[in-house]
Amino acid sequence: MRKPPWLNKKIDLKACHTLKLLLKDLKLHTICEEAGCPNISECFSKRTATFLILGDICTRNCRFCGVKKGKPCPVDEGEPERVAEAVRRLNLRHVVITSVTRDDLPDGGAEQFAQTILSIKKTMAKSTIEVLIPDFKGNRRAIERVIETGPDVIGHNIETVPRLYPDVRQAADYFRSLEVLKTVKTLSNGIYTKSGLMLGLGEEEGEVLEVFKALREAECDFLSLGQYLPPSLKAYPVKEYIHPDKFDDYKEKALSLGFLYVASGPYVRSSYLAEEYLK
Repeated sequence: MRKPPWLNKKIDLKACHTLKLLLKDLKLHTICEEAGCPNISECFSKRTATFLILGDICTRNCRFCGVKKGKPCPVDEGEPERVAEAVRRLNLRHVVITSVTRDDLPDGGAEQFAQTILSIKKTMAKSTIEVLIPDFKGNRRAIERVIETGPDVIGHNIETVPRLYPDVRQAADYFRSLEVLKTVKTLSNGIYTKSGLMLGLGEEEGEVLEVFKALREAECDFLSLGQYLPPSLKAYPVKEYIHPDKFDDYKEKALSLGFLYVASGPYVRSSYLAEEYLK
């Protein structure tokens, strides 16, 4: 499908150069680079990025994602401190950390999230911290371990409507993902929860609205809605380019259900302008 005129953002490699050097120096990954985010030059030029911990190889094979799949490397115990050093060098007021899914680890990588949060708090005590976690296979203790370290926001993306999970997210489970968000609210005191959907995968409006309702029933606070753009020719094909007016309509419908903040637009991603959610 040919892209419509509103999807015309270009990547400026020169704008990315300085931050790429810093990341290379600290041997760190970002989801911005690994997933081929179209907002990378905008964010990197502002000296902000979403850190990708637990390596750059995912144990799952979601068809929408551009991150490498396969057998991951052992957990890098020095990674949390290097992320904290990057936060210090960039003087980030709001930090976003995500990870590949590590089904090979008993805790799914929860301890690495915990250590990264604690390292940032030790180095940059005034920074707010947001983590975008995998489902940890529903491991309640793993979720609790992340909560114990006190991030300001815990996100877990629902990604799409339940009907499309068998085609798009074969190793994931829609109801398990909802349960992750419910568990955070049950176990935490004052931590915001956040989720996101990609649109244009073949979902119908009624299905999208049902997901909104399910997220609110799980007491999810924040929501992001963006256009799905295939990261490669082998990825799941885009079925529809959603008009910006439709994104505005979805935003109004979501806000009417009680979300505290909704970001909705073709180039919105779950960690794009993440600091705005807390203002």
